[in-house]
Amino acid sequence: MSAKPPAMLTRPSPHCDARPEAESISLLVIHNISLPAGQFADIPEQSFVDALFMGNLDCSAHSSFAGLQGLRVSAHCVIWRDGRIFNYVPFTQRAWHAGVSLFDGRERCNDFSIGIELEGTDNLPYTEQQYQSLIALSYFLMQQHPAITPDRIVGHCDIAPGRKTDPGLAFDWVRYRSALKSAR
Repeated sequence: MSAKPPAMLTRPSPHCDARPEAESISLLVIHNISLPAGQFADIPEQSFVDALFMGNLDCSAHSSFAGLQGLRVSAHCVIWRDGRIFNYVPFTQRAWHAGVSLFDGRERCNDFSIGIELEGTDNLPYTEQQYQSLIALSYFLMQQHPAITPDRIVGHCDIAPGRKTDPGLAFDWVRYRSALKSAR
């Protein structure tokens, strides 16, 4: 597999900042997202998820959005159901995806991680296109950041247990990790 980056549409989110000085990227965190929960975008550029990450979500558009008022959140990338990848935050910057988190004894996982959101839910299967895009993107990131190894690719549930459950039981970790190993 090529270490060339997969095709991505850049959508610059205002919800990011600089990583701490001399911080290296050493963790990849897999998430899921859908707004409203369980509903998927026909046109990602016009989706509620895109609006959330771009900082212009109309919280009156759906009753479930009330708790999102003022929320400033982002991810480095979203992989939509059709496999398209939107890049919201440059990988060199800190995206605000992990929240209160801990990995390998270190808090503040946003400082040293890359966050990838899959459009989905914990219990609906992800698409073939999403797996293919995720594998290609993960492989590229592992080549660019050698400290990201298979044992340093985790779910949000792993760094925020009890608080987060994504990417959920629907995510096929065995398939994903096997594909990464064979891509080397």
